[in-house]
Amino acid sequence: MRLPARYALASALSGLATARNAQSFLAAVHRTDTFASYDAGLFTPIENLHTLSASQYTTLRHPSIPHYSVRIKQSRFCDGEAQAYTGYIDIEARHLFFYFFESRRDPDKDDVVFWTNGGPGGSSSLGLFMELGPCRVTSANTTKRFEYAWNDHANIFFIDQPVDVGFSYADYGEQVSSTPEAAKDISAFMVIFFEHFSKFKGRPFHMAGESYGVRVAMLAQNLRASESPRLQGRYIPVFAAAIHDKNAELIEAGLTPINLTSVMIGNGATDFSGVVRSYYAIQCMDYGFPAVTSIADCVRMKQLLPRCQKRFQESCIDVTDKIDCASAWDFCWKAFNAVFLQYNAYDALRPCKGHTDIVSCYPIVQDIGDYLNSPEVQSELGVDQHHSNYSWMNFELNARFAEDNWSFRAEHYLAALLERGIRALIYVGDTDWICNWVGNERMTRELEWTGQEAYQSLPLREWFVDGEVAGKTRSFGPLTFATIRDAGHMAPYDQPVRSLELANRWLAGEEL
Repeated sequence: MRLPARYALASALSGLATARNAQSFLAAVHRTDTFASYDAGLFTPIENLHTLSASQYTTLRHPSIPHYSVRIKQSRFCDGEAQAYTGYIDIEARHLFFYFFESRRDPDKDDVVFWTNGGPGGSSSLGLFMELGPCRVTSANTTKRFEYAWNDHANIFFIDQPVDVGFSYADYGEQVSSTPEAAKDISAFMVIFFEHFSKFKGRPFHMAGESYGVRVAMLAQNLRASESPRLQGRYIPVFAAAIHDKNAELIEAGLTPINLTSVMIGNGATDFSGVVRSYYAIQCMDYGFPAVTSIADCVRMKQLLPRCQKRFQESCIDVTDKIDCASAWDFCWKAFNAVFLQYNAYDALRPCKGHTDIVSCYPIVQDIGDYLNSPEVQSELGVDQHHSNYSWMNFELNARFAEDNWSFRAEHYLAALLERGIRALIYVGDTDWICNWVGNERMTRELEWTGQEAYQSLPLREWFVDGEVAGKTRSFGPLTFATIRDAGHMAPYDQPVRSLELANRWLAGEEL
């Protein structure tokens, strides 16, 4: 796309920043060659994933991170085509379970993608077996190949984090109660992995996630109208920032930095206050959503909207007052939650009317639970048997992370990544109510970074797959916003072809 002349300078500066970022990375990689003595006698990498045992774990360590280790094994499950591995990130008494799949196309050259689901407290097994992994669950003991998996062109991790999510656990009740705490564990894991399997060093690395990473607790346990869900698109900006900042330590130690290239946030709520404020717009204005909210309710919400905005501004934005900000959240949620109490809040196209639990609306969630609670499957995966009870959602952890909602603004992390040349894709299924495209699009326009004015000036335009409109998009410099047409909160589940095409174009650096 040809930009108007007045944006040429901004575009050139954005390109210069990206070039400088690449030059700095290459220079850092070059410098690691002069630190060969660091590894001598202290560290011997495993190097070849294919030499790992399928019957027992191999333990990986690195002297620069003494309190962390990784157990990993081959696991012959899923589609049977791509090489699969499972294991644990061990942080003393805490143990995070992960899956890793090599690329179907070229594992020796393709990019590396990290994926986490949200909640907080949601297992990434839903992302794996329901959305973008190489197989879909068909019964308690079987899976079938999924044609539109994101490991089509990428090597990809799925991680159950923090502890007490999915198969992850702690020995003595240890807990992680904030996103910045969780980020330390993820950055340490990636360092150990890249150091041991050096063929991945220097590969473009992309951190991707969905929702808080928003899985909305309301849809899983029938919360009363007076209770608010915990929803945020916050994991990925903070995790990526931890990786970026960790690179400075790696360079200082003479190690190869991780080539953090982009973040990909699907149906998130990075600016949680903005998403809640958008609930009036999607219910009562013409943004393409069905008019299921009564005029009387819309009038009531219209009158409450200025008060909601004022309370958020004073308690959550101008200052961070955790008590008042939490109160503002509860006030605004109660003011605007009418539609979520009657319909499937994940998808306006598939209303699931009369049900407010995710299993009724998405039976595959129960199938995944049955599959992962099978003793035969757990044995193949290498699940530690003293913690083998799988659950897709930990509601106690979801509640424990409540303070994390008000402790920081994740959009500031996202803007800081943009300033450092890290590309960001904000994609949204356009029929999702709970983390809707209206709130996400507003968030991208309100991000405070040097490209803000140029980004704001561009209109949304259509993008296409196989000659059909796949959604709308806007892009400037490292920031891209895109909707996925006729997809809900779990966009790859609803529209696998469009979602995969979006992911593949993004990984290839192509314009939508």
